[in-house]
Order: sequence, then structure tokens, then C-alpha cells
Amino acid sequence: MKKHAALVLAPLAAAAAASIAPSAPAATRDAGVFPSVISVDRAHRTATLPLFTGRTAAGQPTYYIVTESSDKADAQRRGVNYAPKLRNALGTKAVQTVTDDNGTLVFAGTVDFAPKNVLTPDKKTGFPPVKAVPGAVGDAAYSPLITTGDGVVLNAPQVANPTGRADTVSRLDTTAGRVTEALFKGFVNGTPNYYLHTDGSAPLLAALETSTYAKNLAAAPGRGSNAASSALSAIIPVINGPRGRHNPQRQGLQSALLGEGQPYNVEQEPVGVAAYSPLWDVTPAVWTKRAIAHGRRKRLTSAAQVAAGVRAHRITSAGKSKANGSLAGLRAIGFVSNCPIVAIG
Repeated sequence: MKKHAALVLAPLAAAAAASIAPSAPAATRDAGVFPSVISVDRAHRTATLPLFTGRTAAGQPTYYIVTESSDKADAQRRGVNYAPKLRNALGTKAVQTVTDDNGTLVFAGTVDFAPKNVLTPDKKTGFPPVKAVPGAVGDAAYSPLITTGDGVVLNAPQVANPTGRADTVSRLDTTAGRVTEALFKGFVNGTPNYYLHTDGSAPLLAALETSTYAKNLAAAPGRGSNAASSALSAIIPVINGPRGRHNPQRQGLQSALLGEGQPYNVEQEPVGVAAYSPLWDVTPAVWTKRAIAHGRRKRLTSAAQVAAGVRAHRITSAGKSKANGSLAGLRAIGFVSNCPIVAIG
């Protein structure tokens, strides 16, 4: 068990009644996008959320959060993000079916939180890393997306169990039913936002984000598409953005892995619109050598800026999967990241 997971797990019955019940609105409503967020600390980039108790198929306790629902009324009742696109993943491995046992959810799939997250940057460029090993691994049945078979899909990432807890968790209170999670800062439509990073469909992605490797997320449909029929929306990590720890234009995976700060990814859709999904189709962007030589490189804060850069031949693709027409043909890389937005501004 990881050192930071040395805790006494509360009895399953202590939180069973809360496992599928709606959460009470928080006192600091202005801090979070959805009402059940207890608090957001933008300075330290953390969010505290309600924690629920479930049970694995083997009878062990597992702790999880709920951040989205595919049903509008259910989302309002729970105080979470409404994400209708998640329903498009029904019938695929991206959604695991769970059982409601008198108010306690029983999960077919679970997570091993015992491994150590390893991320060894390239000494010169930072990214791509020379080694990337995720610190949490979902089993063959695990996905953060769940359904009880009623046609509603919840985003319910597991964050702790007897093997340990997620590397993104800084505080876990099973008695009070709350958990504090790390946030990334990004941009959407030119506005800063803050989002969780709970699961990734590829080992490299999970190691980069210190999230759970959940390979079944790759089955979510809609790669390279932001259409209503897709379960996804794009996130655009910039590979080779401006560097310099104190550079106000700093951005990118190379900069982040060289220890200069977070990558400041760009999200295609804001929370609160029908096109929003917490499942992000990773669509990396690369500044061309010509654009860099002519001083065109800058921090990007919107999908519109990315698309304009692609059309102007200043930005090109790092991915080789499907081209996203809504991003001027920028190509996805084939990874799906589960990153619910919890705060804006």
C-alpha cells in the first residue's frame, strides 16, 4: 500500500445511505461549477467533493466521486454536471454496469492503487518522457462510467480502496464523506477553468496526469468528432509551446515536463452546454518550425485559436488518429482522458 494511503477505511455501512443520494449544495456555491462541489482552492489547485462508499464484486469497500450525469433531471438532483454525450457510450466497454444493493453500489470493476507513478522526462525536451508508468491501474472490467441499466450514465471515478488511494487525492475523510482532489488549470473560449484528472485510456496519458489507467475508456465512440453523436469533446495539449517558468506566454507538455509548471491545455467545450463531455479526445497540437522562427508562437486559450493556427499552417498535428473537422483537421492521438470541469474563472 502506498505511504499516503496509510489510513483506516471506514465501515461500509457508514456511508452506504449516501452512495447514490443527491449531495447537499455547498455553502460556497460561487466556487464550483456544479452545486455539490464543497470548495475550490484555485491558488493551490484543489477541489473538495462529496465522497461515496461502494463495494467491489469481491466485497471490499471502494470510494468514489460523482461528477456528471447523462440525464438532466438526475444531474440537477445530484448537483453535478449535465453531460448528455455520455449516453452515447452505452453498450460499449466504456460503461460498466453496476448493481444497486439497498443503496450501495456494487462495482464489477475496480482499481489497484498500489503501483508507483513513474514519469521520467527527457533531459533536453521534457516531452516525450523516456519512461511513463501509471500509478493506478483499473482491472479488465473497470471504467469510471457506470450505469445501473436504467439508461443513465454517471461519471463515477473510484478514488480509494484497501490497495491505497489515487495520486491526485491529498485528503480523504471517509467519516465525513469528502475528498480533496488535485486540479489542472486550462482554458476554454479564452477563459481559465479548473478540472479534475481522474482516468486515462493509455499508460502514457495516465502517467502524465497521475490518473488511473482505464483502458476501457478507449471504447467511447466519436474519435475526432464533436458531434452530438460523439461521447467525446476535444482537449488540445500543446506539445512545444513557449517555455520559461516566468514567461507569461508559457504553455505546453515540454515546458511542463521540464518542471516549469502545468501544461495549460485547451478544452474545446465549456461545461453547461450540450456539447460538453468530461471524456476528452486528446488532440495534441505542435507549433511548426516556421511559426517559431517568425515569432508566431504564443499561449493558446481557445479552440478557435487552435483552428486558426492550423488553417494558417502555423500549427500541425502530433496525433495520427481521426482528423477533427471542428478543429480544422487537427488529428486526435487516440487517447481518452476523463477530466471533469469543476470551476471557471
